[in-house]
Amino acid sequence: MGTPVNIIVGSHVWVEDHSLAWVDGEVSKLNGEDAEIQTSNGKRVVANLSRIYPKDMEAPAGGVDDMTKLSYLHEPGVLQNLKIRYELNEIYTYTGNILIAINPFQRLPHLYDAHMMQQYKGAPFGELSPHVFAVADVAYRAMINEGKSNSILVSGESGAGKTETTKMLMRYLAFLGGRVATEGRTVEQQVLESNPVLEAFGNAKTVRNNNSSRFGKFVEIQFDKQGRISGAAIRTYLLERSRVCQISDPERNYHCFYLLCAAPQEEIEKYKLGNPKSFHYLNQSNCYELVGVSDAHDYLATRRAMDIVGISGKEQDAIFRVVAAILHLGNIEFTKGKEIDSSVPKDEKSKFHLNMTAELLMCDPRALEDALCKRVMITPEEVIKRSLDPLGATVSRDGLAKTIYSRLFDWLVDKINVSIGQDPNSKSLIGVLDIYGFESFKANSFEQFCINFTNEKLQQHFNQHVFKMEQEEYTKEAIDWSYIEFVDNQDVLDLIEKKPGGIVALLDEACMFPKSTHETFANKLYQTFKNHKRFIKPKLSRTDFTIAHYAGEVLYQSDQFLDKNKDYVVPEHQDLLSASKCSFVAGLFPLLPEETTKSSKFSSIGSRFKLQLQQLMETLSSTEPHYIRCVKPNNLLKPAIFENVNIMQQLRCGGVLEAIRISCAGYPTRRAFFEFINRFGVLAPEIVEGNHDEKVICGKILEKKGLKGFQIGKTKVFLRAGQMAELDARRAEVLSNAAKTIQHRIRTHNARKQFIALRKATIHVQSLWRGRLACKFFESMKREAGAVKIQKNIRRYQARKGYSKLRVSGLVLQTGLRAMAARKEFRFRKQTKAAIIMQTRWRCHRASSYYKKLKRASIVSQCRWRGRIARRELRKLKMAARETGALKEAKDKLEKHVEELTWRLQLEKRLRTDLEEAKTQEITKLQNSLQSMQIKIDETSALLVKEREAARKAIEEAPPVIKEKQVIVEDTKRIDSLTGEVESLKASLHLEEQRADNSERRYAEAQESIEEKQKKLQETEGKVHQLLESLSRLEEKLTNLESENQVLRQQAVSVSMAPNKFLSGRSKSIVQRSAEGGHIVGDPKPALDMHSHSIIQRDHPEVEEKPQKSLNEKQQENQELLIRCIAQHLGFAGNRPIAACIIYKCLLQWRSFEVERTSVFDRIIQTIGNAIETQDNNDVLAYWLSNASTLLLLLQRTLKASGAAGMAPQRRRSSSATLFGRMTQSFRGTPQGVNLSFVNGGLNGGVDTLRQVEAKYPALLFKQQLTAYVEKIYGMIRDNLKKEISPLLGLCIQAPRISRASLVKGSSRSLANSAAQQALIAHWQGIVKSLGNFLNTLKANHVPPFLVRKVFTQIFSFINVQLFNSLLLRRECCSFSNGEYVKAGLAELEHWCYKATDEYAGSAWDELKHIRQAIGFLVIHQKPKKTLDEISHDLCPHTAALSNQYNVLG
Repeated sequence: MGTPVNIIVGSHVWVEDHSLAWVDGEVSKLNGEDAEIQTSNGKRVVANLSRIYPKDMEAPAGGVDDMTKLSYLHEPGVLQNLKIRYELNEIYTYTGNILIAINPFQRLPHLYDAHMMQQYKGAPFGELSPHVFAVADVAYRAMINEGKSNSILVSGESGAGKTETTKMLMRYLAFLGGRVATEGRTVEQQVLESNPVLEAFGNAKTVRNNNSSRFGKFVEIQFDKQGRISGAAIRTYLLERSRVCQISDPERNYHCFYLLCAAPQEEIEKYKLGNPKSFHYLNQSNCYELVGVSDAHDYLATRRAMDIVGISGKEQDAIFRVVAAILHLGNIEFTKGKEIDSSVPKDEKSKFHLNMTAELLMCDPRALEDALCKRVMITPEEVIKRSLDPLGATVSRDGLAKTIYSRLFDWLVDKINVSIGQDPNSKSLIGVLDIYGFESFKANSFEQFCINFTNEKLQQHFNQHVFKMEQEEYTKEAIDWSYIEFVDNQDVLDLIEKKPGGIVALLDEACMFPKSTHETFANKLYQTFKNHKRFIKPKLSRTDFTIAHYAGEVLYQSDQFLDKNKDYVVPEHQDLLSASKCSFVAGLFPLLPEETTKSSKFSSIGSRFKLQLQQLMETLSSTEPHYIRCVKPNNLLKPAIFENVNIMQQLRCGGVLEAIRISCAGYPTRRAFFEFINRFGVLAPEIVEGNHDEKVICGKILEKKGLKGFQIGKTKVFLRAGQMAELDARRAEVLSNAAKTIQHRIRTHNARKQFIALRKATIHVQSLWRGRLACKFFESMKREAGAVKIQKNIRRYQARKGYSKLRVSGLVLQTGLRAMAARKEFRFRKQTKAAIIMQTRWRCHRASSYYKKLKRASIVSQCRWRGRIARRELRKLKMAARETGALKEAKDKLEKHVEELTWRLQLEKRLRTDLEEAKTQEITKLQNSLQSMQIKIDETSALLVKEREAARKAIEEAPPVIKEKQVIVEDTKRIDSLTGEVESLKASLHLEEQRADNSERRYAEAQESIEEKQKKLQETEGKVHQLLESLSRLEEKLTNLESENQVLRQQAVSVSMAPNKFLSGRSKSIVQRSAEGGHIVGDPKPALDMHSHSIIQRDHPEVEEKPQKSLNEKQQENQELLIRCIAQHLGFAGNRPIAACIIYKCLLQWRSFEVERTSVFDRIIQTIGNAIETQDNNDVLAYWLSNASTLLLLLQRTLKASGAAGMAPQRRRSSSATLFGRMTQSFRGTPQGVNLSFVNGGLNGGVDTLRQVEAKYPALLFKQQLTAYVEKIYGMIRDNLKKEISPLLGLCIQAPRISRASLVKGSSRSLANSAAQQALIAHWQGIVKSLGNFLNTLKANHVPPFLVRKVFTQIFSFINVQLFNSLLLRRECCSFSNGEYVKAGLAELEHWCYKATDEYAGSAWDELKHIRQAIGFLVIHQKPKKTLDEISHDLCPHTAALSNQYNVLG
């Protein structure tokens, strides 16, 4: 576009900038081919001369309306001119007869009112400011005057304003060619009102535009002989059908769906609609409403537009019924049916939407379900009906929705064309093409391929048109133009559309073969166009390809090319909708004759689109084209923002820069003779002063400066690219020399005048300063003499004052030191006395502790001996349990034992019931007898009271003279007899009370005996429960052994029967179990991956082996990536091990559990084994224990035996029969604290939601290997901790001898005693510190709490055994003082258990019961006064061995 010659220092130029595209600056330095430039934004850059362009400093401040008038026609000049005009709200600019329209993103009503249209009516082109009305007027006048059809091509990217520009064009054409309506609806009204209808059904919100047209539109406006509109037709291209079923955030689906959801309430109830969020085709994006747009208002406006274009109310109802049916169709979900690979509606909600879809389409619901879920295959022998799986049914559903919507849109376009009507007698038309611009996104599919193909075609047409205009300009001025070069893009078009080897032809060929995939299509492209300069194969992809378009390279993804190119209707869908009771729906799917169906050829979107594009280009070629390039100034869609880089890209995509390049290939700079002489006359003033013709003067100036290649036309001077810059440089040089001469004279005069004035002023200043210096010297002498006197007096005063202060300070200091020495002596004597008391107490305590430790050591020795015997028995039991026969015998014995215990339990229950009944009867009898005795006592008391009352009355009634009569004697006898009866009754009452007390005592004794029997019964029930658990574990182990034996037999049989010509499968892994722990000691060898069920034969052709090999290579790559991933420390997310979750999801995704042979399990086990080789690193071991246990739990929940493995009896009640399996039998129930929700939210419901997988032999073997590794890691961690605390336990069992000797020798060794105690406490604190560090390590790696509790339970049991055995084996440790020492250490352990909480410590403290009881023996006061029975039964019931008690007590 230019040449960098004549760039000198001081030239104003344009230089590239990564953020602003181009920035202006001034050349400050030249260095060969490089120039140093000071930019206007303050930066200093260095650029090559070939990369900079001159800047026109004399350009108008408001820019030029036609960029061909620019002095420098290059990219920065064009960009600067557009920016200046955009800032002044001048959004239209010409480039020749090409109109560039920049979207203002705001309303400018003054540009489009009726007054403006009246001004541009009939005005010559270029007389008024650039406007879209001017282009339309030129096309209309050319059609009227020349009788030739014209076309207006509007292009630009989404959001650039193409649709609005098209509306303005049709408004102006309707203004020019409209007529008064006679029937209520005119053609121009129908043309204008067709836009809302097509926008509602063909436009949608995209990332770049809220109202983006997702189809191409060519409107043909027909005119009669009088220039009035007589008809119109609309053609559409490439509707984006995939948007109906799939949208991305924050885009929206087509407007019509949202308009219908915002319809009046009666419409919503009629179609059973609701909020757009409730529909699957709409809720894939979070955008449901547009800012400043009312969907309800637009719905009514669309209805009115349908009325104007001639769509009846009945047809409108049918249209929106079809739209509602598509929404309901998208909500139908499918799940697996009862048959294999079948599908049915998922739930009642899906069935409701299925019925609503059938109701709206007026078809049978059952037939609709069959059409979605089944396919009919017709063979010569029979008709086969095949069921689809849920994924296939979903694809069928989406295909039906896209087909219905596409047919509906085509029907709307045809209806609008029929309603508007075409004039068959019209010979003149103006076509307005609203076409999508060049698109290049991160992901480009088939739609972008067709869009860019269209733009390539239009760009070729545009280049030819621009080249033609240049030819006309040169012919008009009568200059030579035969050497101008024209670059064509025909090679790109041949790459795309050439037959038979173009991309479209290869795509159609691939679509006709059922087995073709996007991989085979991409490989075909790579082979066909590997040497094509416009076709590029990416390095990191096997299915993508790149095409070098005129606007840049675009990377296409071929994944969906085949599906989107196929243009056919499923026969089941065609038959279903053709039989619809709704005539509108049936009309969308007319029945085709059988002959047509059988003889029809393959149809594709690409071929149909190419044919439509060919017809469009023929139409454009037969018309006179006019171009409007729409530009979007920014991606924020806001006014007053001008993004240079974005606009440069759009100008490049729109072909504007290509047109400038064509112009620059000829004569880009054109100046009238007067303008040229006025600007460059200073280069040859002698020629201008002469009386010559302007044309002659221009020629002589150019010849004088030595320029070549220029042309002088009739009215203008035509300069080649760079010649204008060279002339400007020469002009700037002449003006610069003249300015330098003037500056030289002025600077000389000013310098001499300034020198004379400066010399005169200097002499005057010197005289003044000399006098001033003399005065200052005299003043300084006076000041110096006065300062000496003042210093002498001040120094004397300061010396005296300092001496006085020092003397007083010495006296105060002496007094304080003497007082401090006295206080220190007193404090020393006081501390000495207190220390003697403390030493006395401490020696007493130490002697007592030594006795307790000695006693505790004997108990520890007893416990260790018993533990040794128990381990021997356990080892024998383990050896016996490995034999299947021993397991069966143990099982039979346990069953008999259980039956015996059950019988005993029932007997005890029956005896307890009989005892309770007898007790109840006895209590009832005693209560009855007690009541009867109470009644007798009451009656006797009442009789006694009556007798006393009678005796009293008789005494009162007797006369005062007492006579001896017989009656009185009788009364006295009677009283005596009554008194005797009362005494006897009292005796009997006392006897009954004693009997009642005895009964109550017997009742209490019976109650106590019943409670004792109940306790015994509960203990018996506990033993029965333990025996049942043991029996269940033995059954589980027996079942597992039978399953493994059966699988191994079947595997051996299958291997022996395999033919030699097949490839070998999985290599055998030698799995051995150790004698005690059951760990895997064999090293599993890597095996081949055999995910495919078919076995590849060696003699197959190489072509058939390539897909399988590529699949195996891909699987090997995935496995390598997984192994590399898990070999690293991935950490945890939300208390969950990431590595275990990744391994499980990968194995589940690859279906590795369901294959007969695979090597991924061996590689995972080998990775875990390599990671735990360093047994001393507890952090690594804890990390792999967390991952391995989590993965094992997932496998327990997921895997279930299949085939031979499933033939074993289903009687599994625990996870494993090994020691670790019995310890973690709660695996299947998800132990407390184990959270197995996956990291990426794929398993929100925990392990209960895991689906069961039919596991093959490798998966079962992997589970057993993983179990063995969990046990191995667990044992390594436990043993590491034991090794760490074992030395400390040996130091903690016995107090130092010096502490015991100090009790005898007095306080002379108190310091050594305290040091020994500190050392002992340090050992216990070391144990606590080791336990704390170990717990922190397990917590940091999120080991399940139940494993942590088990570890600490065993560790504490180990501590208990070590300490107890030490007491038993070392009698010198069984002393009172030693017991006190160990008791203090146990208190430290108890404090640690309290801080660790029950979640991690569990019942670990209870494991120390034996050592605690032994220490309790040692610290008992007055032990000799107590008997052995009291100590053994009351204080320590768990110590049963009498010899151990003697050892501790001794």
